[in-house]
Amino acid sequence: MESKATSATVTVRLNNKLKTRLEKLAGATGRTRSWLVADAINSYVELQEWQVGETKKGLREADEGDFAEDGDVKKVLKKWGVNAR
Repeated sequence: MESKATSATVTVRLNNKLKTRLEKLAGATGRTRSWLVADAINSYVELQEWQVGETKKGLREADEGDFAEDGDVKKVLKKWGVNAR
């Protein structure tokens, strides 16, 4: 995560139940609510960036005609016990 010197404030609305859970987790972990929220958002953004990147990569490959051969797909499906008709 970024250092405090380069951080910005963002307001987030949480329902009361989630806020209570967050406060309990902060107490149990010795972290601040703010740290936990920033860490959760960071993890979420990293995952979403990865997914978008992989989707774009797959679309580029498909546009270039880079597909698995039927025989290769059947081998993988057979390996996992899927009917590969």
